[in-house]
Amino acid sequence: MHGYEMIQEIAERSGGAWKPSPGSVYPTLQLLEDEGLIASATEGGKKLFSLTDAGRTAAEEGPDAPWEEASRGVDWEALSEIRQAGFGLMEAFGQVWKTGSKEQREKALTVINDARKKLYLILADED
Repeated sequence: MHGYEMIQEIAERSGGAWKPSPGSVYPTLQLLEDEGLIASATEGGKKLFSLTDAGRTAAEEGPDAPWEEASRGVDWEALSEIRQAGFGLMEAFGQVWKTGSKEQREKALTVINDARKKLYLILADED
């Protein structure tokens, strides 16, 4: 499995609660290879990684998979609502930005900036 496949697999196994960045995955893979826990081979222009015997032993003796911890206690229904709201907002903003006049784009930008400020005010317990 190559690094991007691992990122996708972790995101899938955690139900989207955790999607590590390439900037964290590839240095970790290099560290694990340096420690002899994984081995790499290049195939079809991609660097593929697999567990060594020492890596299998360490995995079996280690704690629960980190994606299980990342998804524990997640309110999946609320997370879905949040994602839909966020994607819907960005979709509407993108539509205005692509097809709206200069004045409409400026109004849309004001709405987005006001919304961001209002969200922070919620955390500050202010109206």
